[in-house]
Amino acid sequence: MSILVTGGAGFIGANFVLDWLAQHEEPVINLDKLTYAGNLENLASLQGDARHIFVHGDIGDSVLVSGLLTKHRPRAVINFAAESHVDRSIHGPREFIQTNIVGTFSLLESVRAHWEGLTGDTKACFRFLHVSTDEVYGSLRADAPAFSETNRYEPNSPYSASKAAGDHLVRAYHHTYDFPVLTTNCSNNYGPYHFPEKLIPLCILNALAGKPLPIYGDGRQIRDWLYVKDHCSAIRQVLEAGRVGETYNIGGRNELTNLEVVHTLCQLLDELAPPATRSLHFTSYRSLITFVKDRPGHDRRYAINASKLEGELGWKPQETFETGLTKTVLWYLENQSWITNVTSGAYRNWISRQYGT
Repeated sequence: MSILVTGGAGFIGANFVLDWLAQHEEPVINLDKLTYAGNLENLASLQGDARHIFVHGDIGDSVLVSGLLTKHRPRAVINFAAESHVDRSIHGPREFIQTNIVGTFSLLESVRAHWEGLTGDTKACFRFLHVSTDEVYGSLRADAPAFSETNRYEPNSPYSASKAAGDHLVRAYHHTYDFPVLTTNCSNNYGPYHFPEKLIPLCILNALAGKPLPIYGDGRQIRDWLYVKDHCSAIRQVLEAGRVGETYNIGGRNELTNLEVVHTLCQLLDELAPPATRSLHFTSYRSLITFVKDRPGHDRRYAINASKLEGELGWKPQETFETGLTKTVLWYLENQSWITNVTSGAYRNWISRQYGT
């Protein structure tokens, strides 16, 4: 038996593959297109491990996907493959539409055709797990209750709209074809192997280099923060015991403003990598905080109510924001070669374009 993971060289997908193989002997077929955030170096520790079968390809390539399904006959498909950065979707939405909507449709078609050819227990036990985001629910007022699975979809960016469309397709395939799907909607992830365009890894790398820490607007946008390994454990639990056709929200119960996140991060870096030890001529990384023009349509607050997942499946996050962030900072401090390799010229051009720094 095996599972097929799509997007398994990206941030969350790679952490899931590493986490899975640390706890299971069941092989993983890992299909990834290796776009800018897909990085095989994330999976370097699996080199030579026969349980990890990497395939370079696109979920929209129906011939390739069908061939993998026929050859390996996985018992489940876990779909992480997505374009996932709001800022990039504002500058260039076409790729988001292509991957998150058209790609998801093509994958559903390929996997459904395979599933319809199965019989008996093999067919009954098959699952398609679609990994999505809390951003599909839109923006919350400060006094509003956290998003539950019954919240109406109100996406506000090309990214979240494309993910919402993908979610609707997954739901429709269950209701129309009885296709055995599961959907998860997670809050903001952080942790090892995070491509340095998102808030936490960007600020870690900029701080260590003595560069400005760009914060949109007034920095008071609120997000719920989820350590990536807690996310991985939740997905395993949903795959194992989730009710077919259901959606499960996954959150860390850590609502913080972006400014609070960066302040906490600076305090940790002041302790673990004092500026003086890096020949930086200031006493605290907080002095690098720089407010920049807010992005268009910036959602003010996200918050996840994960009580359904906790009540039905017994899952709870293991990390607080403080313990998870400490582990994250230590990982970046201990993996300078990964940082050097990922911060290519193309990456620096993107940061310059987006933040003007």
